[in-house]
Amino acid sequence: MNVTAILVAALVVGGVGILIGFFLGISGEKFKVEVDEKEVAILGELPGNNCGGCGYAGCSGLAAAIAKGEAPVNQCPVGGAPVAAKIGAIMGVDAGAGEKKVAFVKCAGTCDKTQKDYEYTGNEDCASMAFVPNGGPKACNYGCLGYGSCVKACPFDAIHIVDGIALVDKEACKACGKCVAACPKHLIELVPYSAKHIVQCSSKDVGKNVMKACSVGCIGCHLCEKNCPKDAVHVIDNVAYIDQEKCVGCGICAQKCPKKIIL
Repeated sequence: MNVTAILVAALVVGGVGILIGFFLGISGEKFKVEVDEKEVAILGELPGNNCGGCGYAGCSGLAAAIAKGEAPVNQCPVGGAPVAAKIGAIMGVDAGAGEKKVAFVKCAGTCDKTQKDYEYTGNEDCASMAFVPNGGPKACNYGCLGYGSCVKACPFDAIHIVDGIALVDKEACKACGKCVAACPKHLIELVPYSAKHIVQCSSKDVGKNVMKACSVGCIGCHLCEKNCPKDAVHVIDNVAYIDQEKCVGCGICAQKCPKKIIL
């Protein structure tokens, strides 16, 4: 065995290793990405659901946006006020007292209250109803289809189909907005958790057509609008809307509604 050859080989391998290590060290310093300590701290406070309800691609995207000042500290709907307060402390700003929101389905057309044009058998998916006659078997073309696309989209098991329509569990809902985006009828909206009165209908049909399709649909009679002392209720496109910022919860609109569609 040639000892000299072995020593030379060892020196060559060691020398190459040193050169590679030196090169990697230089490259690491030159091309390293600076990490924002605030961004890392913010990410640590976010819940990690990566639901997208904040409008960013996961919690890391939101953390980066907040750290850069491109998003408010209370942007996370899942974390709510407690997480907003912690992130506000990191950023040195007041998180504010943002009110919790929940999803609300603007339809009360349960199986016993709505009429059907025909019996449907096929793929039970709300989006698929765009390809069947009249947009689905229910006589009301604006109502909840009841096939659960919103249920499948909810990452918190906060919405279920009950008696033919979607129903939101206010306590489980995190206001991530997944169900809002999934509903092809645009029946779901985010409302304040403490909202006293909400119109549970979205039909834009005239009154006589509404009554043919659903026994509890808004008929656009304007009684709620005329009797509201705070100008918080207005009938637009044959359906009543309540301005939650103006509403004081007096209940007059609900009392005057002949269809009892204002909760």
